[in-house]
Amino acid sequence: MIRIFTTGGTIDKIYFDRKNAFQVGEPQIVELLQEANIGLEYETTSILRKDSLDLTDADRRLIVDTVRTDPADRILVTHGTDTMIETARLLAAAVADKTVILVGAMQPARIRSSDAEFNIGFAVAAVQLLPHGVYIAMNGQVFTPDKVRKNLELNRFEQT
Repeated sequence: MIRIFTTGGTIDKIYFDRKNAFQVGEPQIVELLQEANIGLEYETTSILRKDSLDLTDADRRLIVDTVRTDPADRILVTHGTDTMIETARLLAAAVADKTVILVGAMQPARIRSSDAEFNIGFAVAAVQLLPHGVYIAMNGQVFTPDKVRKNLELNRFEQT
């Protein structure tokens, strides 16, 4: 079984034309997995609904403690891309006996051209195949938290 924790981020954002802004909405991963007809067993829990730039130290401790104490050894965490690496590094320092994958999107899942579906599918495969450790699954690649950066110019994650 895969345990999925959602924390918000762009993947769950909703665009409001009148406000010309985004708000973090309900987690989109369950809908995406249902649409993809995923046949594996998973459970989803929403921990937070925040943009990752708004996460506090207390929020990150909550994410780490939730992952660390959950009995599942295969865990997927949806997370905003701006501070995903910071959270992944904290998780890597605290969790050694599980496979933890952080995943997000550069565009909200509700937008037709979003990378969310691909990233989620890739992360679901990665969490089943990788050995214990903490990883970031973005843009068709798997990264370790100590050797990755977000390239804002190219709008993707890349190895350092």
